Formats: sequence, C-alpha cells, structure tokens
Amino acid sequence: MPLWLKTFISIIVVALITTTNVSCAEDQQMTEVTDNQQLIVLISPKKGDPYYADMAEEILKFQLAFAQQIAIYDQVLVLTDQENYSYFADVLGEQRVLIAPQDDIWARDFSSSNTTTPMMFRYTAAGQGGGRRGQVDADYVQDNFANFLIGAGLQFETSNLLNDGGNFVSDFSGNTVISTKFLTDNRLSETKAKELLLAMPGINNLAFIEADEQGGLQHADGVVAFVDDNVLAINSYPDDPDYMQQLKADLKRGLPDVKILELVTPYDGSGIYDARFGSACGIYTNMLVTKTRIYLPQFGIKEDVLALQQVRAMTNKQVIPVQSGMVCQMGGGVRCMSAQFHGIANERLLKAVEKPTDGQE
Repeated sequence: MPLWLKTFISIIVVALITTTNVSCAEDQQMTEVTDNQQLIVLISPKKGDPYYADMAEEILKFQLAFAQQIAIYDQVLVLTDQENYSYFADVLGEQRVLIAPQDDIWARDFSSSNTTTPMMFRYTAAGQGGGRRGQVDADYVQDNFANFLIGAGLQFETSNLLNDGGNFVSDFSGNTVISTKFLTDNRLSETKAKELLLAMPGINNLAFIEADEQGGLQHADGVVAFVDDNVLAINSYPDDPDYMQQLKADLKRGLPDVKILELVTPYDGSGIYDARFGSACGIYTNMLVTKTRIYLPQFGIKEDVLALQQVRAMTNKQVIPVQSGMVCQMGGGVRCMSAQFHGIANERLLKAVEKPTDGQE
C-alpha cells in the first residue's frame, strides 16, 4: 500500500459526513442550514514562496476579490499563513480565514472530486511538474491538505487511482467527464476504467474525451463544464473541426441524454506563466459550478459579455461574473483554485476556524 494511502486509511466511502458523536437531530439541522450553499475553500500562496513570487500580489488580489463575491452567495474559507492572515481577515472577517498553510494554491486538483459523494483520487505528478519527483511532491501536497481535513473532523473515501480534481467534471445528476489521461496514468483500458469508476457512488454515466492539449495537465475542466443537470457547455473549436467532431462523438457515446452547447472560446496563450501548465485565458468552461450558482470567469475582453449571455441562456442557475484575467496566465482561476464542500462538511470546516491548528502561533 502506498505511503500516501496509509495516511488516509481512516477515510470512509460515500460522502463527507460527521463523526459518530453527532446526533441524528444535529445531522438534520446542520444539513438544512447548508443544503443550498456550498463552502468554497481557497488557499493563498505562502509568503516568500519562490514559485509564486512574480505573481503573488496578483494572486492575493484575485483571491480576496473572489472570496468577497463568494461570501455574498455561498460560504468561503481562506487557508493562509501567519504573514498573509491579516490581508484576508481584515476584509473578510476572522470567521472566514484560518491559519493552516498549504503547499499549493490549486486546491481543486488535490482535494476530493464529486462534491455530493466525494472521492479523493491520488493527485498526479503532472500537477507538480511531472516525473518521479513530481509524484513525490504531489503526494506531499495532498497529504498535508488531507491531514488538515481529517484534523477538522472530516472523514471521506480515497482511491489509489491517479486523477486530478481538474480532470473530473460532473453535474449533480451523476454525469461525469474525464480526459483519457486517466487511462494513461492508470494503465487501464477504457472498458476497465469505466468498470472501476461506475462502481463509485455518484457516477452514473461517464464519458472519456481527448484533451485539447498534448502533454501537461490535460484536464477536462479546460474543455467542458456542466452548467446544469444534463446540460454541458463545451469550448468552440472553429480552427479544429476534426477535434470538435471527435469531442462531440465521445461525449454523446458516454452521455447520450446530455444536451451539448458550444460556448465562445477566445483562447489566449500569449502570456503563459509556466509552459508546463499552459493558460486558462479566454476559457470560460473553467467555471465554478454549485447546485444553484455558477461563478463564471471574465478576462477583461469583448467576448466576456457574450459568454455571460450564453451561459445565462443555458442554465437556470444564478450566473456570477468573476474577473480572473490577472491569474489566468498561470493555467487556472475560478475553478482551479476552489475546493468545494457540501452539507455537514461545511460546518466541520468552518468550526475549525474556532480552534487553533498546527500552523497557528
């Protein structure tokens, strides 16, 4: 058994649930309080981290503004270090900020996938630059975050199958899209992979797609997004009709009852921060979707208005525009920086703010 999985051996299947000392009545009350809201967890860069040094100010500004927007509609918690604590707490309030330093800001990838029936896959080496050292670093990053969750009282299932949260796109009806990188990483045929994944709670229908990039992360959330139950938005690829045709065919084969709609995609790869991870500029499918809301990235370009109109026409959810042009060159933004938690898990994590953690002084 891998070392990383031993760390999580206490984790149980199906969902993020409370520990057994919580009564059934308390369970019901806490679920009612948070059922229509999700908790979005953001992780700030550590002060002085050399990798983020050139972008640290922009990242912090984005995260603070994004957190302020989330706080209007849902619940938000920022995990940060001592040095950046006041930057967030002075604006958001101490109840929304916790000193619990983490080792990476892209919380989506090493957190649990499938919000309502969570599963924490093993974070892949690609998320930390690839190679053997990348896998060591990926395990370390995920172990640190998982230990924080366990310390906050959360229990959840893990899988030793390799996959990033960015390569798991689902709606709240059991429809899921994953790129074929999953097959390569786990050395599985599509048939065997479907057998394993469809046996997991909350995955009823599954489509494998080819990523629109070669190498790198190859995440499905840079290609597709469920804007509602059984409604899937995809990037437009006017310069690559063959890829578009194959993409639609793969989606229809795996998700025959899902409606597929194209979304304007003015991709801009001119200012990439790290060539290993590409750019998310102009990719509106990298949106954060909850049960009732969509946080839609905006890039300060003319297509923003059209994308907002298109998404609002596709869904009954509330669509909230979020300016993310200052960080998209790093390869992500609205979805990639967000870990999502639902129901009683919200209460568990927010209660962690009330008690000291190992990272506090």
